[in-house]
Amino acid sequence: MLLILGWLGSLLMGMVLGLVGGGGSILTVPILVYLMEVKPVLATSYSLFVVGTTTLIGTLLYIREKLVDYRMGMVFATPAFLGVFLVRRFGIPAIPEELGTFGSVVFSRDMLVMVVFAAIMILASVSMLRKSKTNTVSGAQKFNYPLIAGEGLLVGGVTGFVGAGGGFLIIPALVVLARLPMKVAVGTSLMIIAVKSLFGFVGDLGTQEIQWKFLALFSGLAAVGLLLGVRLSRKISGEQLKPAFGWFVMVMGIAILIRETVF
Repeated sequence: MLLILGWLGSLLMGMVLGLVGGGGSILTVPILVYLMEVKPVLATSYSLFVVGTTTLIGTLLYIREKLVDYRMGMVFATPAFLGVFLVRRFGIPAIPEELGTFGSVVFSRDMLVMVVFAAIMILASVSMLRKSKTNTVSGAQKFNYPLIAGEGLLVGGVTGFVGAGGGFLIIPALVVLARLPMKVAVGTSLMIIAVKSLFGFVGDLGTQEIQWKFLALFSGLAAVGLLLGVRLSRKISGEQLKPAFGWFVMVMGIAILIRETVF
């Protein structure tokens, strides 16, 4: 039963990504861990591939509409590539399986990954619930490239650790620091997420045992869901759905936090 729910969950994840324009990837790791019974560290690896392939499809749709800023994408993405690759190749393997004990509770690497992931989910939900503001800037623009690159490195590290795309961190950075219009920021964010996620997955090829058939089927269902979500978005406003999805993600994040630390 859980396995069936897992496959349906992969379809749902893609639909949310297509409808809302982001945030769906935050569901991938919980679906893999709690429904498909994949170990957390391996689940973050699978998530990088799933997120990378589905957002790549979304990127192509935005490229067709000419809503991707390649120059700013590379300024942000290059350090993000470095961050995600270093965390996946060296950071995760360096964390011991058991971090310590407190009474009868054993603090493991898997628990750490899921607790950090739950915190990221809660932060993402707050970002979704907050009303977005689009600022129009006229005249000559001066960009703080070191700050943009620094945030790219930070987002890459977060993506590498929890396996989520980090769009809720990237889009505000592109709007505030790079001063991109919201729609262009979304398209550029998808491009950054797609490339850095797949780049991070490459860093896992020598350290994780990948079940390619399972991963291909899960990614394929997510891609189908994304295309369905894009079609539905022409009839249903993603902005109307975002608050409800934001609350759902917050509840899930709190539930995961309680499950990992209390039970």
